[in-house]
Order: sequence, then structure tokens, then C-alpha cells
Amino acid sequence: MPVDTQITINVDGETTTVATGTTGAELFFERRDVVVARVNGVLTDLDSPLEEGAAVEPVTLDSPDGLNVLRHSTAHVMAQAVQQLRPDAKLGIGPYITDGFYFDFDVAEPFTPEDLKTLEKMMQKIINQNQKFARRVVSEDEAREAMANEPYKLELLGKKSDADTAGEGVNVEVGAGDITIYANIDRKSGEEVWCDLCRGPHLPNTKLISNAFALTRSSAAYWLGNQKNQQLQRIYGTAWPTKDALKAYQERIAEAERRDHRKLGVELDLFSFPDELGSGLPVFHPKGGIIRKEMEDYSRKRHVEAGYEFVYTPHITKANLYEVSGHLDWYRDGMFPPMHVDAEIGEDGEVRKPGQDYYLKPMNCPMHNLIFRSRGRSYRELPLRLFEFGSVYRYEKSGVIHGLTRVRGMTQDDAHIYCTKEQMKDELTNTLNFVLSLLKDYGLNDFYLELSTKDPEKFVGSDDVWEEATATLAEVATASGLELVADPGGAAFYGPKISVQAKDALGRTWQMSTIQLDFNLPERFELEYQAADGTRQRPVMIHRALFGSVERFMGVLTEHYAGAFPAWLSPVQVVAIPVAEAFNDYMFDVVAQLKKEGIRAEVDVSSDRFPKKIRTASKDKVPFVLIAGGDDADAKAVSFRFRDGSQDNGVPVEEAVARIVEAVRNRTA
Repeated sequence: MPVDTQITINVDGETTTVATGTTGAELFFERRDVVVARVNGVLTDLDSPLEEGAAVEPVTLDSPDGLNVLRHSTAHVMAQAVQQLRPDAKLGIGPYITDGFYFDFDVAEPFTPEDLKTLEKMMQKIINQNQKFARRVVSEDEAREAMANEPYKLELLGKKSDADTAGEGVNVEVGAGDITIYANIDRKSGEEVWCDLCRGPHLPNTKLISNAFALTRSSAAYWLGNQKNQQLQRIYGTAWPTKDALKAYQERIAEAERRDHRKLGVELDLFSFPDELGSGLPVFHPKGGIIRKEMEDYSRKRHVEAGYEFVYTPHITKANLYEVSGHLDWYRDGMFPPMHVDAEIGEDGEVRKPGQDYYLKPMNCPMHNLIFRSRGRSYRELPLRLFEFGSVYRYEKSGVIHGLTRVRGMTQDDAHIYCTKEQMKDELTNTLNFVLSLLKDYGLNDFYLELSTKDPEKFVGSDDVWEEATATLAEVATASGLELVADPGGAAFYGPKISVQAKDALGRTWQMSTIQLDFNLPERFELEYQAADGTRQRPVMIHRALFGSVERFMGVLTEHYAGAFPAWLSPVQVVAIPVAEAFNDYMFDVVAQLKKEGIRAEVDVSSDRFPKKIRTASKDKVPFVLIAGGDDADAKAVSFRFRDGSQDNGVPVEEAVARIVEAVRNRTA
């Protein structure tokens, strides 16, 4: 029979005919920026032959998928270098991650900073050799033979059938489909110089990595992310299409380090984490307390205007409350262990009255349900919007605690809205608009939305209820005009949610407010209201946290503003600096006028020289500095210095006070 010598494929939406056996590399040979192809929706190595009817798209090095392939390929080069440096090193897993990659190794000694420098030089030699990444499909027996000296890879082969749930990064190596090994081939000899069990795809060759990579740090890690497993050593790195892109990334990281809220918290005397209190339990110092109070007071004001009512609930409760809500079934690992109290034991040792377990509350919603249920409710009271700055406690694992952004004790600005089904859509829309408006008032303006849907393994209630709730949230989110991103399986056990994702000054994304629609907790707590027709109906419940937690939000704002908070939030809004001691009293009079208007102002009467006082105010990131000497005092004026170093001279005191008051009250500086 004759063999067809041509096949028909679709390239970027256009049908074309090519020779049988044509590869992606041949198809895109004029495109030096194409590093892999997307074939029928699947990323595929360029040297793979295309099949009849394939839909093919080029993937460039600077695209998100191209960057992931670049970084995963760089991880392989790093692992090759590690095994050259330490031949006894055993390979763990090496996936790409946001902005980079890592690889885990079982080694006798941890890696040092000097090791990382040595490895970078070794990697560059490998890259310059222009080694080819070659994929081969193998049987399990062949894979075990190739990986005979790699115990962790052999373990992964045993997890192939459940790779997606077996542990951190397993599906990078094995999963559905063929077992594949990627070898690095020396261009001159054609010999295999290194290989790894991997699903790929990879770059065509190492030369494409160029010299736009860096190893950033090393740390301890656990095999498959499980602390019960062997401890390994992890090396992190980054890779970019060009040296300029790498440099820009490194500058962003350096700026992020300068903005680290933990560092600024110390420098600006805002908060601390005393060892005596325990991990993840911050304390706020007076200056940090001012920022927090201003944040909370403004939020309270806006909530009053929006029709919320304030409630207060205790920090602990009997276990039964969280049995009813379902938290003990679904959230127990995130709760602190119970306190067993109230037992009465007689002199003979007999238990007269059994004790009860009490839990520190991880959420406020069950207690708010009790408030709703405390008396009969009418449809005329709905929507009922309950709001609380409620302290909650969550047992975060020590490895994930991070400054203010991941703590064990926090204050949630928590609201629960009870409404009818007819009110549900409008209430969700109003809530989302309220949330976005308030976040903008704190200086965040770049948002997108994420819709978290049901986890099939972790939910309560019927599928129909979940479908209705999810569809309603999706409709409200879409109507906002913001980008909507799917988060499959990311919902809490009781309902789907919209999360507001906000970008900070460095372009980093933070999850801020969440809005969850819940038909299930009203059912579990048997909440009812009397409808207009006299029947008893279940309310719909909307969970809404605006900041997420006050602590986390303050950490985010500290980094967003690099500690230079807008004037209305700044602990000290004005520092008055006399050019000489003779003008102290004059500046005290100016400050008195500011304080009368509610401005946080102080006079620097320290023994420091005048230039040092200016530098101190700048270091403390004070929004406004007023300066006065003899000419100013005679003219009843001041020099008005701004945070950026610019200065207006000879400003009348009355005008200076008015400027500052307007900037603070209108949140314009």
C-alpha cells in the first residue's frame, strides 16, 4: 500500500499541509523565539513529530508557558551540576514555580553560599556546551533500570497511578500517560551525560538558557512536602529570557526586601513578635497602634454609613458550637487543641459533673448565627448586616508563619449578612462594590476577582444549592467588569466565594476581601425569619471579610507604601524642626494649632544638629516637616518640606495648617 507523504495540520487557526514526520522545530524553524509547541492543547517538545489533524500553536520563550519550560529546563541543568559537584547527591523533585524553580537533593551536608556560586559557574559551562534535551518514552522496568541509583525516583514510579494526590510536585515527574526520561546529550560526542525522570517538556537545548539565570538561596525541605518524611536540601533559582529581564527581577526582589514589613516594623517601631508570647502572636507598639486604630476607625465609619450593625462575641466557646457548624469535621487541623474544663470531681475521686471541651474560635460566623437566632426575625429586618472586629485563633504550622501576613492570632473585620433569596443578588453586588470602594480608600486600586468553587471531597449541602450559589456569584463578579479567574475546588466547605485579588506597588498579588455565599449554615443552625405571607423561611447568609485580617492588611499596606503611609494613616503626621533652640517656643505654638485640628504633630527638641533632625524625619517617613528660623518667626511663617524632599518657603502658618488639615481629612497625601 502507498504511504501518505503529507499530513494536514492547523497552525494558529490556519490549515496547512506538511510532510509526514514534520516536527515543531521544522515547522517554526524561522522563529528563534519558539521553544515548545502547544499541540492539541498540550505543551510538546519541538522535536516531536506532528500527527494528522493536529492543532499547533507556537510557544515563545517570553510567554508564561515558555518561561515555565525555561525554568524547568534550568532546574535540570542545576541538578546536573549538583551531581557533578557532589556525586553522592540523590535527586528529589525539581519543578518550576512562580518566577523561578527549585530542586531537592539528599546530600550529606547542606549547601553553602559558596556552593551556589560554584554551581552557577558549573551550570554556565553546561549551558555553553549547548547540550540537547532529548525525550524518550520508557517502560516502567526501563525507567527503574535508568533510575536504579535514585531511590526517590524509584519511589515516584510507585506513585504513578495517584501522582496528582501523592504529594508536592509528584506530577512533575510522573502522572497520566507515558513514563518519560529526559537526557542531556553532548553535542560533540552524541553521548548521554545526565538524565532524569520527568514529564517535560523542555527547551530544545541548554544554549537557550543563556546566562540570564541565578541561584538565589538554599533551605531545608521535606520529601514530598511532608514533615514526616526525610529532610532534604532545596536549592532555589530563577531564569529569564534576557539578562535585562533577570536584572529587573533582581531589582524587584531587592526592593521587596527593602519593603519587608517585618524589617520596617522594627525600623519604624510599629510592632514586634516577642518570643515570650509564642510564634505568630504580634504586639503593636504605640505608633503601630495609631495606624491600626485609624484603619479600624475609618472602616467602622464606612460600615455605619453602609447600614451595618456592630456585635461582639467571646474568644472561646464550647465544642458543640463547632460541631453544629461543621468546623470540627472540616477545619479541626486549623484549630488550637481544646481546653477541657468545668469538670466536678468529688472527694472520693468520682466525677460528679463531666467537663466540656472549649475551643479558641477560628471563625466568628457560628456566633453571629446565634445572635440571629436569639429571637424571632421578620422579613422587615432583612437584610441584616452584622459586623465585628473579632479576634480569632488558628493553629498555623510553624513553617508557614510569616510576620503579620500569616499569624496565629488575628482580628478579622468580619461581617455576616442575612437576606432573602430575592435580595441575594443585589446584596452581593452592593457588598462587592462596598469592598472595592473601601480598599481604594486605603490606596489599593488594581484588582481582579477569583471565583472559588466546590471541592468535591470537602463540602456540605446539596449539589443544587452549590450550583445556584456559584452561578449567582459568577453573575455578580462578571457584572463588576473586573477580570474573573477560576479557582476550581478552592471554596470553603460551606459555600463558594469571590476573592478580591489586589496588586501592590510592586505588582505582587495579595488576596484581600472574600465574599462567600452560604445556604448551608442557616440550615445547620435552623435559622428562620417570618416572610410577608406568614411562612417561616431560611435566610441566605453572606460571609464577608474585608481586610481578611487587620494584621495581614497592615502588613500588606506597610509593604505597599514602603512604610511611607499616607498622611491620614501616619503615626506622626508633622514634625516641626526649629533651626535653633531659640525658636522652640515658636514651633510649639505652631504644633499647638495643628493638634487643635486633630493633627498628630510634635516638635523635635532633641540635641541633634539641624541636618540630623531633617534626616531623622526623612528616615521616619514623616509626611510633612515644618521648619522655622528667625525670618520665618518674624513673618509668622514656616518652610513647608514634603516627604519627597521638595520644599515651599515662607508659607504663612495659617496656610500651612490648612494645607495639612485638608490633606489628612481628604486623604490626598
